[in-house]
Amino acid sequence: MPRATQAIIGVNVVVFLLQSQMGDAAIIWFALWPLGPNAVFGPDVGFAPWQLVTYSFLHGGFTHIFFNLFAVYMFGSTLEQFLGTRSYVMLYFVSVVTAGLTQLGVNALLGSPYPTLGASGGVFGLLLAFGMFFPRQRIMLIIPPIPMPAWVAVTAYAMLELFLGVTGTQAGVAHFAHLGGMLGAFLMIQWRRGKPPFAKRRR
Repeated sequence: MPRATQAIIGVNVVVFLLQSQMGDAAIIWFALWPLGPNAVFGPDVGFAPWQLVTYSFLHGGFTHIFFNLFAVYMFGSTLEQFLGTRSYVMLYFVSVVTAGLTQLGVNALLGSPYPTLGASGGVFGLLLAFGMFFPRQRIMLIIPPIPMPAWVAVTAYAMLELFLGVTGTQAGVAHFAHLGGMLGAFLMIQWRRGKPPFAKRRR
């Protein structure tokens, strides 16, 4: 396993153990809280800039962190070897930050007072990148346990996240943050390829 992937997994595990000792203090200071005063949790609880990164190291339980870190291992190892450590780390954290910004926007629209936590934004960024760089490589996901080309898996997950986000079917899951992570990875890859979105083409 390449070193940056090891580091991401290791830091998440250490923070998860610290979080179990800190209790609510970890959530109050380091989860991603909506913008503005919080009428539910009080005036001392709210957004801070560092939360756009720190939220990605917190998790809601063992199952949450297990599936996220398994995905980091599954896709991150190959991507780090392909992109190089520096570009890989940049891709991951751009996805994390873009996912956080997307969730802030969604929370503002919905008036949600609840925080966001988890590495899923970065994970979905890695998933999108894997599908773009290795579209025909067959992968076996845990859910569903069916081998399929990477581009099919990425497209299916994106459509599912959009459906669940729009319908609100699965409450308590930041589906638009997942899509924001994918968007961040897409923009990063296009920039790397010299094809920034919305750039004017020369005639």
